[in-house]
Amino acid sequence: MSDRSVTNKEKEVADGQEAELLVERSATDGGHFGWHVNLCVLHRSAITSLPSGRTDGFVPMKRPINPQHCPLHVILSSADPTDQQVMAGEALDRRNIWEPSVYYPLGRETFFIAGHDISIRESMDAYGALIWPGAVALSRFLEDNQQQMSMMDKAVLEIGAGTGLLSTVAGLLGAWVTATDLPDILPNLTFNLLRNTKGRCRYAPQVAALTWGQDLGRDFPHPSFHYDYVLAADVVYPHGCAEELLQTMRHFCRPGGRTTLLWANKVRFQSDLRFTECFKSSFNSTLVLELPQQEVRIYKATAKEARRGGP
Repeated sequence: MSDRSVTNKEKEVADGQEAELLVERSATDGGHFGWHVNLCVLHRSAITSLPSGRTDGFVPMKRPINPQHCPLHVILSSADPTDQQVMAGEALDRRNIWEPSVYYPLGRETFFIAGHDISIRESMDAYGALIWPGAVALSRFLEDNQQQMSMMDKAVLEIGAGTGLLSTVAGLLGAWVTATDLPDILPNLTFNLLRNTKGRCRYAPQVAALTWGQDLGRDFPHPSFHYDYVLAADVVYPHGCAEELLQTMRHFCRPGGRTTLLWANKVRFQSDLRFTECFKSSFNSTLVLELPQQEVRIYKATAKEARRGGP
């Protein structure tokens, strides 16, 4: 093994240890995040032998978690079978493009965006631990439209940040980023953000726990938490939280607040189209990019002004 390989391996281990400390410290320093997580939640729990006869790469969960990011094999049994089979099949297909990994349930994919190589660790544990087409499309959209939608020195919030690819790109483009997701997703999200932004960004990205529709006024009170941009990519899928997601979007994008919402989504199901109609009724929206081959649409939106009462 070359000295360079050893150095890279040592750096990855060091970055992982620092990411773990970052998450634990943020939970114990008296901040408003009421959670305590450890980096090994997704990383080490996935390193288990499969049940006898299982060959699909899924690992058994030792505890129930929020269905918004429920493990793929568990959520299949609790929602529309057809829709869930589509999502699970798409997730399983991702293994074909992962870089070789010692442990089958873990993978890594590398992108070159915003002038940097971005290496993202993925896991088969949950939807939120995988890269989806909307995140890639919106990341490249931000890179290609810096003059029209500059991220430089902007306050940016990502909801449903998952693996952190989109938040990483926003940070590399100069934004002050807060990446949010469920507590179970934060360890891998933090690991990826730290590994890809350390020493590269104007501002160190922040990570926060956010469950759609819950305690928004307490944890993100208005106007203390104001963002120039809210980013969301592939957050609409069969998770049963569509109304909560829309409520969260409305909370951060208020009438007169000058917050721009950028939402990218792969259209898979009729439920995607129904959500889009509800989205359009709440926001002044414009379809800024459509990628027919990937079936991805990107919308730019601002909150509609509150209607005045009639006579």
